[in-house]
Amino acid sequence: MRARTLLPATLAAALLTLTACGSGDGSTSDSGPASSSAEASSPAQAPAASNGNGSGAEGAQVPKVLNFTATTVDGKPFDAKTLAGKPTVLWFWAPWCPTCKGQAAETAKVAADNAGTVNVVGVAGLDKNAAMRDFVSDTETGSFPHLSDEDGEVWKRFEVTQQSHYVILDKNGKTVYEGVLPGGKGLADKVAGLTG
Repeated sequence: MRARTLLPATLAAALLTLTACGSGDGSTSDSGPASSSAEASSPAQAPAASNGNGSGAEGAQVPKVLNFTATTVDGKPFDAKTLAGKPTVLWFWAPWCPTCKGQAAETAKVAADNAGTVNVVGVAGLDKNAAMRDFVSDTETGSFPHLSDEDGEVWKRFEVTQQSHYVILDKNGKTVYEGVLPGGKGLADKVAGLTG
């Protein structure tokens, strides 16, 4: 009898989590994500921009939140230490999410308009890598890196529980915004506030 009661409740909770595509309230957060001592499980190596001594791009000190590695959807190693020293937009998306697809054009525009001054990184999850690659191709967002986070390690690191979610960090790695921006509206203004 108890199993009959628990199973529907568990299934409902799982479906609610997976179908919450863009249902967040876009709230801001002044506190950074909980730091995780575990690095992403992929054996990625640091790109040349990281000098390996705890400094990221341009010798910036690497905040703990950017001390992880991953693999991009096209199979390249990615070291988040290279993001240090510049504001960073992390866009958490899922390939099957219509809200995410609706954010793609604005996110790509913000990435192009701020190339060299702001990092924009997609963090794909909740599906297989082939679907993630298709999403990047279909939405024409290949001008900035997208991480393949099939195991959800980066999502857990930033405590993201739903797709179509942005986490914006200042140049010191402090979370200055966390939430949903329907259609990406407001993303450019939030980034402009960090660059000047």
